[in-house]
Amino acid sequence: MNAIRTLFRRKSLFGPSPIGMMCSYLVLGIWTVVVLFPLYWLLVTSFKLPVDVNTGPFYLPFVDFKPSLHAWQYILVGDLSNDTIRPYINTVIVALTSSSLSLLLGTAAAYGLTRFVYRPRLGAILTFIGCVALAIVAINLGAPWQIAIIAGIALFILLLQTIGRRFKRALGNSDIAFWLISQRMLPPVAVVLPIYILFQRLHLLDTRTALIITYLAVTLPIVVWLMRDYFQTIPVELEECAAIDGASRYRTFWSIVLPLSVPGLVATFLFVLVFAWNEYLLALFLSGADAQTLPLTVAAQNATRGPQWWYMSVLILIMIVPVIAIAIALERYIARGLLVGAVKG
Repeated sequence: MNAIRTLFRRKSLFGPSPIGMMCSYLVLGIWTVVVLFPLYWLLVTSFKLPVDVNTGPFYLPFVDFKPSLHAWQYILVGDLSNDTIRPYINTVIVALTSSSLSLLLGTAAAYGLTRFVYRPRLGAILTFIGCVALAIVAINLGAPWQIAIIAGIALFILLLQTIGRRFKRALGNSDIAFWLISQRMLPPVAVVLPIYILFQRLHLLDTRTALIITYLAVTLPIVVWLMRDYFQTIPVELEECAAIDGASRYRTFWSIVLPLSVPGLVATFLFVLVFAWNEYLLALFLSGADAQTLPLTVAAQNATRGPQWWYMSVLILIMIVPVIAIAIALERYIARGLLVGAVKG
């Protein structure tokens, strides 16, 4: 009887009882199997022959079926190798470049929004939007984009000194931050056609440049929003002490703020990297044979050849393994960075 009571007795006020710990580990173990089983199924399917897939299911290599490298050879060195290597290189270049640029620009913008006070006038903002709209219309009507941009800048400077000054109302940092994150409220399908027409006029369709610029524009608000919350958790007194000691604003940011922000930077970078790595809709409209990314290759393989799961498993593994490896390597930073914006006491 005492042994049974011991199983249900807590060792401390907030600690679980032995039977509670057993139940917790049992539930976590079952959930781990549920989460990891699709990855295991992808892995074993990639080593199956077509007959093993069609006559299965077979679960255990060397027990239920004999493993084969047929699918791997076909994808990496066989008939489909040329259709895999180029999209893979495109995916790596586009995802890493856009994510790095987004993290660089977004971090600087987020720091500025938390440490500086901005009061842009509404007239200047409306004037800028109007000039951008006129430049886009001019490009769509056939005007050279270089001339349209120069004319738009000149018109903005002229109107800013006249009409723009009549609007006295100003916006604050919170308004700017909300406007940035509001850019993510629209679904990509609502803006993909204007983006397509823009890059068509600029003769940048089916290029990595178009994908990098688009991914950068899409992920930048996310970086600003997440890093802004993280910078707000860093005491401003640390920077004030550095300023008293003679450190410049740049030195303070580089030597104090950035080292303290590494968990947030890593978590944010991985977040936008996964988005850029897996993006399908924007890549479908903006890329062709030259700039095609790996998600399009997987979809094209399924559409043209049917659900050949032994080949699809190899493609999917090639696509997800690098991101998983990066997440495992940076796990100790991600665990802390997931608490971006949390209250710390």
